[in-house]
Amino acid sequence: MDFAMMLQSFLDWRALVDILLLAAGFFFLYRTLQRLGTWSIAAGILVAMAIYLLATVLNLQGIEWIFGNLSQVAAIALIVIFQPELRKIFERAASVRRSRHVEADEELAGMLAEALKRLAEKREGALVVFPGRDPVQEWLQGGYKLDARPSLPLVMSIFDPNSPGHDGALIVSRGSFVRFGVRLPISQTARLPEEYGTRHHAAMGLAERSDALIIVVSEERGTMTSFQNGKMKPVNDQAGLASAIIRHWRELASLTPRLPEGIPRRHVLGQMAVSLVLSVFFWSTLMVAQGEILQKVFTVPVEFTSAPANLALVGEKDRRIQLHLSGPKADLNEVNPADLSIKVDLSKTVAGKQVFGLTADNLRLPRNVNLLEIVPASIELQLAEIVQQEVSIQPQLVGKLPLGLKLLSMEIIPARVKVLSPRIGLQQKPVAVITTPVYLESIGGDTSIFCKVIAPSTVQPADKRWPDVEVVIRVGK
Repeated sequence: MDFAMMLQSFLDWRALVDILLLAAGFFFLYRTLQRLGTWSIAAGILVAMAIYLLATVLNLQGIEWIFGNLSQVAAIALIVIFQPELRKIFERAASVRRSRHVEADEELAGMLAEALKRLAEKREGALVVFPGRDPVQEWLQGGYKLDARPSLPLVMSIFDPNSPGHDGALIVSRGSFVRFGVRLPISQTARLPEEYGTRHHAAMGLAERSDALIIVVSEERGTMTSFQNGKMKPVNDQAGLASAIIRHWRELASLTPRLPEGIPRRHVLGQMAVSLVLSVFFWSTLMVAQGEILQKVFTVPVEFTSAPANLALVGEKDRRIQLHLSGPKADLNEVNPADLSIKVDLSKTVAGKQVFGLTADNLRLPRNVNLLEIVPASIELQLAEIVQQEVSIQPQLVGKLPLGLKLLSMEIIPARVKVLSPRIGLQQKPVAVITTPVYLESIGGDTSIFCKVIAPSTVQPADKRWPDVEVVIRVGK
């Protein structure tokens, strides 16, 4: 594909939409994998894809063969390996739905911040979850149903060391305490140092799987830490904690997603630009690879249409023709040989031998696929006039009668049948019409056997269908 064709392809609105969708996919894939800590694996996959595209452009058949034979197995392996990441991407895409009505209750946020600050001063651990747009129920286990109105004494009692659910998490949703004593999934990454306890690893585990805000109070250090979108951030004071909670609730009430906290806007814009450049490169390379002009040879059958009612084709009918085609790689790969055939119109033919030239008019090709050559370029056909005649039906006897029996008589009902057959030359050749086999070994006495008619392919019944034939056999000792 030359530069002019490439530029023309870029100006197509479908190409622009394609590139923008690819860029959005690359951006969200990168952000999701980066947040989950597996983006380095994705980088290796992108390198492998770049090698494959380069091999396609340069026509490196060895690399193409390896990728072509391993692509299906690799696709299944990638789905298994990245199952959590793919699931998270689809959940993120579905979270564009209409946001839930969540009011940013500053009084509630202040009360919770005060309660958690007191727990930190008393060196009593706590774990509080504020769900976001992503569903978290599938990641929560155990706990006790609460559905209580929030209050400071209730928070202090839930995380009292003597409380049965103080080691679990408190779920705060829509202005109420929903559950407490809940177990969260442990982080599968190595982002946190080993000195952090189970609460921190559980908070990071839920933050990696959802957009929930999780607040952890450390009983060893007496500090407060927030976890969200796979990031950990220390909270220094009560006011900062209240602000983080209010900001999270306002994000839920807004239809416009905000940039992750702590990431400069220029970094996000840079990632978007890199995603756009990557999508343009990927699309251009793919277009160059798919736009490469190739040649292929297809073997197709010949179909005869519109033959006159009084003529029949004589001789070989199953003919095969080779088509030499050329076109862009993408279009040529989509050509299905089963959909190709050479059609020969017999509507203007007469009896005798005739030569038919084969051209592109006898063929329907897909768009952008061109015909280079037809081998052979012509075929010779012989057509004969169809005449009606009446012929005898001969029984097809197989084997011998059992020992001690002899054939006395045999009757064919009907004995004759009218047929249509082509006349070749000046004289009509005799037509042989026989029955299906009659096995004499199985006959022990007088019997009647119903058979079908067998005739040459050029011979057809005058009554449109062959009659059933009865063979009456009489035997004696």
